Amino acid sequence: MILNFFSSRPDHPLGEPKELKRVLAEVPRDNSFKAVDEIHGWLESLLAAEGFRASQLFDVVRQLDEAAQPHLRRLARDYLQTGKQSKSEERQRWTMSYNYWGEVASLYALCIDMATRNPKERGNDAFKSSLPLAATRLMAARTAQLKWVEFRYGRVGEDLWRGLGQPYLAAEAAGYAQKSVQLYPGQSAVTSVAQQYLQALVLRASSMGSLRPLEIELADWLVAHFLPLFAVSQECQPHSVYWIDAANGTPPIRLARLPGQLGPTIRFFSPGEAPQALSDLMHRVERGEMPSDLNLGGEFPARTVLPVLRHLAVLWSPAPKVRAHPRHPVKTRMAVLHGFDDCFTVFAGNLARLGKERSAESWVVENVSMGGFGAAADDVADWLGVGVLLCLQPEGGDNWVLGVVRRIGRDDDGRVSVGIQTLARQAAAIELRPRSAGFSATGAIPGILLKGAAPAGEARVVLPVAGFDLRENMEFIDGDQRCVLSPVEQETGGASFEIGRFREEKMD
Repeated sequence: MILNFFSSRPDHPLGEPKELKRVLAEVPRDNSFKAVDEIHGWLESLLAAEGFRASQLFDVVRQLDEAAQPHLRRLARDYLQTGKQSKSEERQRWTMSYNYWGEVASLYALCIDMATRNPKERGNDAFKSSLPLAATRLMAARTAQLKWVEFRYGRVGEDLWRGLGQPYLAAEAAGYAQKSVQLYPGQSAVTSVAQQYLQALVLRASSMGSLRPLEIELADWLVAHFLPLFAVSQECQPHSVYWIDAANGTPPIRLARLPGQLGPTIRFFSPGEAPQALSDLMHRVERGEMPSDLNLGGEFPARTVLPVLRHLAVLWSPAPKVRAHPRHPVKTRMAVLHGFDDCFTVFAGNLARLGKERSAESWVVENVSMGGFGAAADDVADWLGVGVLLCLQPEGGDNWVLGVVRRIGRDDDGRVSVGIQTLARQAAAIELRPRSAGFSATGAIPGILLKGAAPAGEARVVLPVAGFDLRENMEFIDGDQRCVLSPVEQETGGASFEIGRFREEKMD
């Protein structure tokens, strides 16, 4: 009886508090990748450990997780600094972050499962007060995994949706789904299991495949900002826009398609009052105001935030976006070049163009419309991303079309679908010079004139990054005419370009 009174210690080094304290103290402070890698290794080892009670295991996982948080934020910042890292570094940071969140979510789930299976066991009973925090961290970790999948335009699998939906239903049944907790020390905001589940649903419903990774990160912060304004119910309401079956592995679906049958695990949600609040914020940001209560995880200029606000405004509208042009299925190949430099070379028509054409990739066009193409690529290079400028030539044709990547999707087999917006079916490479500089040999800015893509008296020109200046008139030679361009606005931009709109005046 005396032997049974004392439980054996866990067969793991971190079951000893002094060892856990030593491990936490030795986590590298100046190398975030190594720090997360070490903590991830300890988490991985805990999954196979025996002898822990739920409260003991949770305390160890909680402390390791808290130690990892600043390093995870640093990894995410580094990952989102496009162009400042190699592709191998980018892949390493993505893999480490995604795997970390999966590991820690599994451990929080294990703690909950241990306490649920043996609720009267000593140690498991002590875990009851920590249950809302453990479940909320589990949901937050799964939501973070979802976001990292979105960074790579991947398909969120059934396991991840079940990993979100089933803990939410369990928390709801146990009565703590709405229990507010401070997710991590130092965070002023509180959250809950229900809020984390809704965060994941809204993020997925907001079509991240049309945004760049940094914009996806900003969208995630904006979703969190407006989340209290969304409405969720177990019954379909007149304002409901989306639904999901939390028990199975399907993502949220627009109510254009109704559930086959209603059941206790079906949930309906809508943007509620969020669209109006989003519109108000968008108008303020357009005037150059950034509200002090808007937390975006860092400081960002209005020009970076506005495209995300406009994107969410469309996706959160109660009325679904209507496609401007019908799509027609086709099956043909097209040659693809990317980046401003390659596109400029092609439209310049010089000898270098032949070399560029030979190096073009080949994609399969699956559908076409007046506005662009839908294409598939089985083996896509690391350069592919939303906002990349493309030069496209359909098989058998001799004309190059200028376009830009607007949407990316990736299925479980690695097959990539690309949505391409057509910028112009005819274009010409030009050399622009500031009028103040005259036609000297220096100071020329390369540009791609989009033909037939602007009203009479105007011109739209694709320029390299930072090539558009609202204060500077430009001029170029078109045949035997001198053309003067007066800047009106910068319309949009991408990874290697921006599009300027100008008033055009032809001079004799």
